[in-house]
Amino acid sequence: MSWLTDDDDDDLEFDEADIRMRPNPRANRPRTKRRPAHADAQIARVLGVDRGRYTVLIDEDGPDERQILASRARELRKQPIVNGDRARVVGDRTGDDGTLARIVGIEERSSLLRRSADDTDHVERIIVANADQLLIVVAAADPEPRPRLVDRYLIAALDAGMHPMLVVTKTDLADPTAFLAHFEGLDDLEVFTSGLETMPVGPIGERLAGHSTVFVGHSGVGKSTLVNALVPDAARAIGHVNVVTGRGRHTSSSAVSLRYAGDGGRGWVIDTPGVRSFGLGHVDPANILRAYTDLAAVAEECPRGCTHLPDAPDCAIAEAVAEGRLGERGAARLDSLQRLLATFAT
Repeated sequence: MSWLTDDDDDDLEFDEADIRMRPNPRANRPRTKRRPAHADAQIARVLGVDRGRYTVLIDEDGPDERQILASRARELRKQPIVNGDRARVVGDRTGDDGTLARIVGIEERSSLLRRSADDTDHVERIIVANADQLLIVVAAADPEPRPRLVDRYLIAALDAGMHPMLVVTKTDLADPTAFLAHFEGLDDLEVFTSGLETMPVGPIGERLAGHSTVFVGHSGVGKSTLVNALVPDAARAIGHVNVVTGRGRHTSSSAVSLRYAGDGGRGWVIDTPGVRSFGLGHVDPANILRAYTDLAAVAEECPRGCTHLPDAPDCAIAEAVAEGRLGERGAARLDSLQRLLATFAT
């Protein structure tokens, strides 16, 4: 055995080239935060989402309109991409079999329809982007109508700045008058009724032209039947759901955009899955009062922190209604506002 001394060390020469290292191209690649500009990206409408693949519409309303399949770029892995989004798409946009384009960005959204798991969960789930109307479908019977669920849909619509509409189906089974009285204070709410022989396809279709309308409703209320009547080639599945257990064939499993084409023009019908609950943990209650512009003006005279609920002391709105300053419908509008606000107080 031999030992190197300090004197011996002076005679040694080391060459870094003698060190064997396994090449790692990814680790040796220069890091940069710069992303490609994608100047050639084309704007497309997201029509459907299915397990990481996005059906998008290229050249909407143009001579070369076509549907293609796209994936999400790596830099968008934390960005939700939902039905109705306006996406920037690059890559193979021919739409040929086996081709896959790439979504590299999302345009600014004009509206967001959202819900949470429950009222205590402030994590929002985006359902649809860029829609301007919400059509709520509820049955007069089988299953029984749920006013509180409709209230929640209305709150979500008002919070998103969407125009609300209500369709009551199966009116041949039950009279919807008592149920509709629940919503008399909402002047902006359009109401349609539908029976087996009186489906209002024409009047509803007039409201769809030129708009993107989201259809929502509990499973089994006839939403898919209405969609198929408005968009004959939609072929949305129709099935039975047990009204007691809620089990059975729930007809819509994912949101999908369908082209509406009527005498008054074209629009978009966005059919969503049926839900049993609609959490509002993300909603700012102040947005509800803003939807009642006449009441909001009076509310400026309310004490700080006024809830505007029936037990709120010195509520200026309640005083104005009692004094008759808000007209004949003032009481109905206040009742409607309090009903919606009470959702957040319970």
